[in-house]
Amino acid sequence: MAEKLTILVGTMTGTAEMVAEEMSDALAEAGFEPVTKPMDGLDASCLAAPGLYLVCSSTYGQGDVPDNAMGLYNDLVARKPDLSGVRYGVFSLGDRTYAETFNFGGKKFDAILEQCGARRIGAVFTHDASAGTVPEDEGVKWVKAWAKLCQGAQAEAA
Repeated sequence: MAEKLTILVGTMTGTAEMVAEEMSDALAEAGFEPVTKPMDGLDASCLAAPGLYLVCSSTYGQGDVPDNAMGLYNDLVARKPDLSGVRYGVFSLGDRTYAETFNFGGKKFDAILEQCGARRIGAVFTHDASAGTVPEDEGVKWVKAWAKLCQGAQAEAA
């Protein structure tokens, strides 16, 4: 049976959404049942069900999460719910020319999820817009490797 996976998307310009769509296709091919949700209007309750989640977030302004992700992020910070049943990964988009806040959108989500007891699978991927790589291509490459880590972690837990 395919494992359900929720991709939470934080974006300002739509790039993270395009990356998430490509990653969703790759995850479906790897045997998962992905559902992509823009973070618009979401709060911490969207992570209440134990399971597998993938945060795909850009960075905006002075190292902030995107506007559509602000409500979810702030609710997690304020409530700090018990997310010990959550396993997650983070694909973060940023631009190294902003060195002091590089990829802080995804890094902030990683930090608050960890504080809430969620367990990250694999390393946070930090895409660099100034590197000249296509974020969708990098996302697909990364998520294929991440999917294998998830399947390995699932087998260990069984």
